[in-house]
Amino acid sequence: MQPPTARPLSPHLQVYRLLFTMVVSMMHRVSGLFLSVCSFLYVAWLVAASQGPDAFARATRFFSSLPMRTVLALALAAFWYHLFAGLRHLAWDSGIGFGQSTARRSGAVVLAGAALAFAATLLLTPAGRFLAGAP
Repeated sequence: MQPPTARPLSPHLQVYRLLFTMVVSMMHRVSGLFLSVCSFLYVAWLVAASQGPDAFARATRFFSSLPMRTVLALALAAFWYHLFAGLRHLAWDSGIGFGQSTARRSGAVVLAGAALAFAATLLLTPAGRFLAGAP
């Protein structure tokens, strides 16, 4: 009889080959976690807005800094990605799109849709001007 430590109890990461569909699914989880963390920034902005012009001006200066604009741009990208990936999961919940080629294609659609929506938001809304640093 072999000692219990001679073989792994479950497959480890070395066993799996990283597939496109796996990355798309993992990024859905990561984007959701990132958006949850960023929700504290949104609440801080709302609190500052409710506390008057001085607090709101301080918050605006804070959110206008380059590091915060970078975080906000990432949050915007994460929002669009998470939305499109969530729609993909909703289709899966309906039993649509489980085939290998369909899953790969829908993953590409998620990436393309998120990229297009992110670019459109940057180019067509005041949010894009803010993130670019325009007054």
